[in-house]
Amino acid sequence: MSTAPAVVTDDSIIERKLDDSRPGNWWHLPITTTVLGLIALVFFGLRGIPDATSAFVLARETDLNPLGIVPERVELPSMGGAIALAVIALLASAGLWVLQARSARPSRRARIALIAVFAVAWIIAFMTWVISQRALDVTTLLQGTIVLAVPLAFGALSGVLSERAGVINIAIEGQLLFGAFGATLVGSLTGNVWLGLIAAPLVALLMGALLALFAVGYHVQQIIVGVVLNVFAIGLTSFFFGTVMRQNPGQFNAPLRLPTLRIPLLADIPVIGRMLFEQNVLVYLMWIIVAVLTVALFRTRWGLRVRAVGEHPRAADTVGIAVNRTRWTNVLLGAAVAGLGGATLTIGTGVAFGEEMSAGKGYIALAAMILGRYHPVGALLAALTFAFADSLQLRLGTMSAAADGVSIPGDFLLMLPYVVALFAVAGVVGRVRVPAADGEPYKKQ
Repeated sequence: MSTAPAVVTDDSIIERKLDDSRPGNWWHLPITTTVLGLIALVFFGLRGIPDATSAFVLARETDLNPLGIVPERVELPSMGGAIALAVIALLASAGLWVLQARSARPSRRARIALIAVFAVAWIIAFMTWVISQRALDVTTLLQGTIVLAVPLAFGALSGVLSERAGVINIAIEGQLLFGAFGATLVGSLTGNVWLGLIAAPLVALLMGALLALFAVGYHVQQIIVGVVLNVFAIGLTSFFFGTVMRQNPGQFNAPLRLPTLRIPLLADIPVIGRMLFEQNVLVYLMWIIVAVLTVALFRTRWGLRVRAVGEHPRAADTVGIAVNRTRWTNVLLGAAVAGLGGATLTIGTGVAFGEEMSAGKGYIALAAMILGRYHPVGALLAALTFAFADSLQLRLGTMSAAADGVSIPGDFLLMLPYVVALFAVAGVVGRVRVPAADGEPYKKQ
């Protein structure tokens, strides 16, 4: 409901009029879910493989699973299961039609719940169809999702820190690359993976300092600065890789790996145990940093000042907040966080540094930040969504296709995470509220 302001020049009583008209684009979301639901019904269900089964492995014999509460294996008829799930998705879509059509401001919780039901049903329908005549280990899929989400989440958190203070951070790609480079180089030189972990955010600070210097100090157009810094990071790391690391990889580019920290008992819980409680320190740091940033940004005086700088820097300056210093601090802090994400690409997975190994993850992280509405928790959830698509394509790419099963071209699987990111961000364009002063340099008068 929106109220129409009234201006009077006498002492007459002001009556509040309520505008209950629906916005012109209210049908965009329901029509999208309906089309996707019909695609699932026709292609995953009706055109599925008759008499085929799809198996989902949920638990193992060694898991903590008293009385077999969680079944070790669930088998569904590929065609029938996909049809049933597609119908559930269409019912959720019908609920969205009713919700969006009846009110100008539909219940946010009901809307999110219907979207969640639709998304889960649609995804499982796709998986049921695509693994026909095969078995998918759900625990391995989810564990890979967490690992792949770490660099995206750290990159998205870097963007949240910068853009909440009013600085557009396109340079996340370069910060991830510098973090990966620094972790491998220092770890190899010292022979200590923990020193490499410490070096990653420190090396990434160089990118943050350059971004802050040009964007905050010299008021250069921030998007251009970010793109230039990404190119600079690719060129500099490629130069050192070709002239130093490749010549003596044992000394400068050794594949190191952070140890896996397993929490007893909790790691034995079926399905989610290894996903949450059998990971390296970077995964646990991700959970901690998301929680700390959420509290810091929305429950502390520091967070209030940061958001004030990103929304109305002149008003913030009026009450004594150092606008440019706050922006410098947040950009540097964001670069350090992105550096931890870069470390995941090398010492987090046990591989050596390679040219352009960030492979566009900085831009996917930027999309996760936008999809997450500039909120740490939202950014994490968006990163997990993109990582799930990436993990799924990796699992499908390594599964041996049955002779009469579903076969998807490898090139399509490779582009799956980027297609998901494109559609996800396109769906929120125009509905995400960007910090009012984002990208605007502040000149003190």
